[in-house]
Amino acid sequence: MESSSCVSETTPEEEMAVIREIIDSSESRVKEGDSFYLITLRQDKLSRYLSSLTSSPLWWQEWLDYVHRGISGVANNASSSCANDCELEDSTISRRPSHIDNSELIYDMACEEEPETSAELHDSLTEGRDYILLPEEVWKQLYIWYGGGPTLSRKVISSGSPETGLCVEIYLLRLLLILMPKGEQAFIRISKQETIGELCKRACDIFDLTADQICIWNYYGHKKQALMNDMDKTLNDANIKMDQEILLELNDDGVACGGCMSSVQDNGSAGKESASLLAEPCKSNVSIAGGLSASKGVTRSCSSEISQSQFLASPMGEIDGSEGTNGVVVRGSTGGLTGLLNLGNTCFMNSAIQCLVHTPEFARYFREDYHQEINWQNPLGMVGELAMAFGELLRKLWSPGRAPVSPRPFKTKLARFAPQFSGYNQHDSQELLAFLLDGLHEDLNRVKFKPYIKSKDADGRPDEEVADEYWANHIARNDSIIVDVCQGQYKSTLVCPVCGKVSITFDPFMYLSLPLPSTKTRSMTLMVFSSDGSALPTPCTVTVAKHGKCKDLIQAVSSACSLKTGEKLLLAEIRSHLIHRFLDDPLVSLSTIKDDDHLAAYKLPKFEKNTTFLQLIHRRQDVEPNNAHSKMVWKPYGTPLVAPILQDVNTRGDIQKIVRVMLAPMRRAERSEPSEPEKAKVAAEQVSEGLDARDDCSDCPMGKEQNGQEEASSIKLPLQLVDENNVCIDLSIGEDKPIRLSTSSSSILVFIDWSEKDLEKYDTHYLDNLPEVFKYGNVNKKSRTEPRAESLSLYTCLEAFLREEPLVPEDMWLCKERRQASKKLDLWRLPEVLVIHLKRFSYSRSVKHKLENFVNFPIHDLDLTNYVANKNSGRRQLYELYALSNHYGGMGSGHYTAHIKILEENRWYNFDDSHISTITEEEVKSAAAYVFFYRRVKGEAGSTSNGSVSPAEQEKLSCKK
Repeated sequence: MESSSCVSETTPEEEMAVIREIIDSSESRVKEGDSFYLITLRQDKLSRYLSSLTSSPLWWQEWLDYVHRGISGVANNASSSCANDCELEDSTISRRPSHIDNSELIYDMACEEEPETSAELHDSLTEGRDYILLPEEVWKQLYIWYGGGPTLSRKVISSGSPETGLCVEIYLLRLLLILMPKGEQAFIRISKQETIGELCKRACDIFDLTADQICIWNYYGHKKQALMNDMDKTLNDANIKMDQEILLELNDDGVACGGCMSSVQDNGSAGKESASLLAEPCKSNVSIAGGLSASKGVTRSCSSEISQSQFLASPMGEIDGSEGTNGVVVRGSTGGLTGLLNLGNTCFMNSAIQCLVHTPEFARYFREDYHQEINWQNPLGMVGELAMAFGELLRKLWSPGRAPVSPRPFKTKLARFAPQFSGYNQHDSQELLAFLLDGLHEDLNRVKFKPYIKSKDADGRPDEEVADEYWANHIARNDSIIVDVCQGQYKSTLVCPVCGKVSITFDPFMYLSLPLPSTKTRSMTLMVFSSDGSALPTPCTVTVAKHGKCKDLIQAVSSACSLKTGEKLLLAEIRSHLIHRFLDDPLVSLSTIKDDDHLAAYKLPKFEKNTTFLQLIHRRQDVEPNNAHSKMVWKPYGTPLVAPILQDVNTRGDIQKIVRVMLAPMRRAERSEPSEPEKAKVAAEQVSEGLDARDDCSDCPMGKEQNGQEEASSIKLPLQLVDENNVCIDLSIGEDKPIRLSTSSSSILVFIDWSEKDLEKYDTHYLDNLPEVFKYGNVNKKSRTEPRAESLSLYTCLEAFLREEPLVPEDMWLCKERRQASKKLDLWRLPEVLVIHLKRFSYSRSVKHKLENFVNFPIHDLDLTNYVANKNSGRRQLYELYALSNHYGGMGSGHYTAHIKILEENRWYNFDDSHISTITEEEVKSAAAYVFFYRRVKGEAGSTSNGSVSPAEQEKLSCKK
């Protein structure tokens, strides 16, 4: 709310006294639900000076300068006359502030009529640097004196943690509501302490629905994680995260599915003030929920994908070992399938811990009596405290049948010895791993007194001799389970460019940090559909600029498919067999399209800007999951078809005609035409293999006989039209009955419910195999026949790491004088567990960004034999992946998860904080891969357990072998 400054008779001393009294009295009685107000704050003198030269000063600092005169006078016990003189003298320096100005804390408001409480805060605001929080009474008093605004009010909530108690919720949860199958979307903001019932109620208000019409799902990661039917549970307790999606699923025929029941109207939370949630339009910037601390947000555009890369964990309370926390199912007796609670931006730590505790050698070691190896006297260690905290956490995670575990005791120890990891800011999982491995090594170092050993020059001795000497010297000072498992050795060769002097050393390493060579293009595959019934769906693969726009993709596909003059391409992203969004903005960046997305390109006649489209959604009957009575329901499948409505549609028969044309290519041929099945077989192989169809995308006549066309035109298709009131109208009867299409929507939704009888007439398998934009995995024959797009593999990154290159000027070699020598690294000795880190985060002057390249990596048989310089090792260097730390999102934000293979089950799992779910081996590969854990492949006598087999059983197995 804006207001002109109010004339006040109070002096600066009186104002400070009043404010100080209010603050002192309010601090002792802060309770949940109280309001605090933000006022902009800058601390540096330069900014304060510069701002005083402008017409919009930094208000809070100006007010402090104003009242400071009176405080100084009182503190010095000056006489009133002297104080008056000082006041006159200082009046030119510190004048009375004008109205309050908080405009620096928010983005520009859409319009003046927008409520000020809904203003969008800048992301990454930090208390004490960008703003201060004032109690409600203080704000009201200042507003009475000065007026201004905008008013930025935030509520006090319970943080859920006994250690932190109450906190001010600076950033509300920002959620994307997706109404299916209509595909409508809306962003809302809501407090994480609101209930699911309140979320359901307000979602119904936004989409003009009733509670019994929808089911509401936790749609984290674009998967139905849990049905949100406990109306009294808070969003915090339901583990709802910032920027995630919530799926609102319309019930068929208005039948409730156990989601949002009508009782939500009576929910106690329904009466809470609506200021904590607001529906809002898409904006280019969003801010992230803070709780105790604010996290950096993720920039988005209206058409950009809300993807898994942008999910952030919000602070939440937890009880160590409590049963049923966050609805995670208690696992069986295998062990190792226990999640870690997110304490507030601790996903980086959870990801790293899960990878380490599932390292077989560590799992066995820390479940035995390792205390005898703790080095209590090592000045470089943590007096054994870090090792004991990690060991205790590992044992909890391997205990069968446990609910998610709180890592708070471990984090407390970690922060004590590594203050950089204190608090609740996001950090790098690789940096944590580096510190943790080194800290565990020092705590468990078997060498109590490290001898001083001076390294000798090679002096022409064989590399094998020098390398063994270096390694023996290293082991003499460093001997622990960490060295046994994770440390290797590389050869470093320096050559002086002037005198040719060569220096060879052999140094240990804990992990390999590999660079990512830059790429400029990407390969994208999508399926091309024809709306006029002239051709079957055909896959098309093109190469485009990596940082290009949608218009570049459209142009490339148009050229590859020989698009006609009167045609136009409409791109759409398909999810769960429905159209998630149209990519109709030519300026949308291709970076918003992920490699595992599914795209469809529709060849349409050129249309006007406000053309209405018909979306044909295919459905078939299937058994409803989680239903004991095996109820059959209609479920979407295949790929939707799209056609523009370029003429008046007045009757149900008009819709039938449009759909019959769209389905014409899939009309099964008569038995008298043996050539058609052969054509269908070839086309099906193309679709399933994802062949590049640059030469086959052009229109192809179907060669239907005239009598076949007449028969097809008389078929009554089982169509259901969704009208403005979300009611399905049966279009298979009453062909001449008039219909009224929605005028407020750019698309009309039509379901076609395929029965077995109808599928005998149409072959819809062409719609089943929608390819991913870029398929990871083995090279197929497509890659050998088309122009090769730039791609990366783990081997490519390793070769870049081992390539000879000159030293940077900051690291020049001292050879008589400082010279820019060339440096060459070679692998010499590889460890049992090889940790590989990809340098995804790039720093260029003041600019930081993340490299999103997909790096193709082997899950089985990583063969490093040819990269090892020591040719006398006598064995192949084969490794198998068993753990992987992933990072989704951008620099300074995003979310970490871990992919872990439970070796006893030969099955992969996704560890996402407290959420654990099975994944396929194909899903392990993604552009989010960040830190790899490879284990040496052993013979038949080797162990194949992460650690769930007890040490005694391991000993018995070893004896038998």
